[in-house]
Amino acid sequence: MSHVILLDTGPIDLVTNPKHSPQSVACAQWLQALVAHGSRVIMPEIADYEVRRELLRARKEKGLARLDALASLLEYLPITTAAMRQAAMFWAQARQQGQPTADDKALDGDVILAAQALTLGVADVVIATTNFGHLSRFASAALWTELATD
Repeated sequence: MSHVILLDTGPIDLVTNPKHSPQSVACAQWLQALVAHGSRVIMPEIADYEVRRELLRARKEKGLARLDALASLLEYLPITTAAMRQAAMFWAQARQQGQPTADDKALDGDVILAAQALTLGVADVVIATTNFGHLSRFASAALWTELATD
């Protein structure tokens, strides 16, 4: 297992969901186990943004409070100029290959997240996600359920 894990929006949504579905409880336990075993778990700013904007739109105060609490417990990775320039490269390459990851007018958080992973400069980084199709084209990604905690 990688010792540096960047969280995509899916796991963040699950952990911050106050409804405690079986999947959200399992994801929260998985995240707690990672931290307990000394894994470096990082919340990328782009993932925070994508989750936060929807919680704000829907006026989900409990979800926002849980997101803020999670962000304060984990390492937070701000978006850098280097990451945005790498994201632009990923975005252009995907379109040149005829395989865009989002609409041409969309900001495309997936390429920004992948670029944040790449520009972190760590060899054993993986993005924990609920859908790795787009991300795995640019960076190491895996379903959070497939990432061991020990």
